[in-house]
Amino acid sequence: MSVELNVDLSPLHTLGLRAQAARMVRLIDADALDLMLAMGEGPRRILGGGSNLVPGERVDGTVFKMELRGKALQHEDEAAWYVAAAAGENWHDFVQWTLAQGWPGLESLSLIPGTVGAAPIQNIGAYGVELKDRFHALRALDLQTGRTQMFHLADCQFAYRDSVFKQQEIGRWLILEVIFRLPKQWQPVLDYGDLRRQLDGQPITPLRVAETIMAIRRSKLPDPTELGNAGSFFHNPIVSSVAANALKGRYPGLPVFPVEGDRAKLAAGWLIEQAGWKGRCLGPVGMYEKQALVLVNHGGATANDVRALMRAVQADVHTQFGVTLMPEPVWW
Repeated sequence: MSVELNVDLSPLHTLGLRAQAARMVRLIDADALDLMLAMGEGPRRILGGGSNLVPGERVDGTVFKMELRGKALQHEDEAAWYVAAAAGENWHDFVQWTLAQGWPGLESLSLIPGTVGAAPIQNIGAYGVELKDRFHALRALDLQTGRTQMFHLADCQFAYRDSVFKQQEIGRWLILEVIFRLPKQWQPVLDYGDLRRQLDGQPITPLRVAETIMAIRRSKLPDPTELGNAGSFFHNPIVSSVAANALKGRYPGLPVFPVEGDRAKLAAGWLIEQAGWKGRCLGPVGMYEKQALVLVNHGGATANDVRALMRAVQADVHTQFGVTLMPEPVWW
């Protein structure tokens, strides 16, 4: 464990905003958890890969930087492999490692930035698969009591890009380890048109699916090491089926995806593009020219710049479509 003061956060989150932490503790060894808790002062914030974060220019309190490492096959049965990974493991590297071991199931989630520990908080998802679909359990530290607790699927209250760790229990739990259940009877998930088209006529294997998804993502999304971004900035809004059908009648090109409970998911990127924001900037930030759902930092931006653009996009989409967009990232 190491403690640092007045830390520049700009290289530690993918948006690359001007931001500074008053105090940061790097957690490298789980044996230091008790000491870490004793050292925390003021508000406690957890930092993984910083891929879903909008920090203010001055972050008070203590930032705990999760750097625990380790991954292994915990056990297996006739139906599945149970694979555990420490919270500080890079998510994409972990996914590729599972595929290399011959344990498929996470290939649809390839190239998503961030860490293993952050993945359950957001219930990350892509190409028809969400983390909850491959989740078995996780171990977390209660920052209020200092005790560790196991969470199983129902405990996490997973929803679309959401979980108990992002809502009712926000800021309370430090996720230490996640255990995944990877079924031995592998079935490819090819729900998305781009993926089906590119795989048409090819042998369908987990590695081929992963490689194709990575190629699609690279063609649409900017590399945060070259252009600051936090991936998809807004949730795809979920509305009633009645409202979705009404919008579809007015705008036939609107992508609509049915979800359970007589509701439907709308494509936020399409709404933003139709509202005129694709490739458009407001100060040093803008919506990406190749994918309107991605907010990018062209250099020197702060959280206030992000907030101003967010509100402008929300206002224009609401005016045109009557739909309210909600941001995905966590705000400090």
